[in-house]
Amino acid sequence: MTIKIDRKIVKYAVQKPEDKAPADKAAEPRASAAPSEPEVVRDKNGRTAKVIRMHEKLERPEVLVGSTYKIKTPISDHAMYVTINDIVLNEGTEYEQRRPFEIFINSKNLDHFQWIVALTRIISAVFRKGGDVTFLVDELKAVFDPRGGYWQPGGKFMPSIIAELGYVIEKHLQTIGLIRKTQLDVHQQKLVDEKRAEFQARTRQTDAFAKPHFPDGAQLCGRCSTAAVVMMDGCMTCLNCGDSKCG
Repeated sequence: MTIKIDRKIVKYAVQKPEDKAPADKAAEPRASAAPSEPEVVRDKNGRTAKVIRMHEKLERPEVLVGSTYKIKTPISDHAMYVTINDIVLNEGTEYEQRRPFEIFINSKNLDHFQWIVALTRIISAVFRKGGDVTFLVDELKAVFDPRGGYWQPGGKFMPSIIAELGYVIEKHLQTIGLIRKTQLDVHQQKLVDEKRAEFQARTRQTDAFAKPHFPDGAQLCGRCSTAAVVMMDGCMTCLNCGDSKCG
């Protein structure tokens, strides 16, 4: 094989076989440490055990354990159903761990079909990659819709559908133990309960029949909406506004 040299040779060196051998040996451990091989660890009793970690070369089992979550937004007539399937690693051992493996989103609304397919493939690829996947929650929750968000039943504001998907993934990761649930301590929870009870007592709607100012058994008046209609002189008459069936 002929090689054309365009520049002037100012220095050269001869590579010997013994110089090439160390480079090949340095590359051998890197190649032999395949990610598909189980990791050997020691338990609390000093015994060695093979532990399988989550990585992208892990083959998908025939059956996966999953959960389906429903997302119903006021900006769409059709609900979205989010299914997250988990793989159980080291089942039956003290190192058993449940990790998310894939995600599917189904909806009758075809307006979001393209980004739904793209998002499910990307999130599933991140799940199968292994490592810390909890960063997805913060990234998705930080997405805002330029047209504005919406309010969930109960008074929680959602900046976008993607953000609500992030909350769904967060809820699932909390269920399988990858994210710890934020809980208040005893004193904070007691204070919140007291404030909630105080607010509910202050804003509680008063029942129209709780403190009657008119005789017991009075009926509701169709004119003034007061429980003050009684029978007087053979005619139903309201004692609050004077409305009478007899004119």
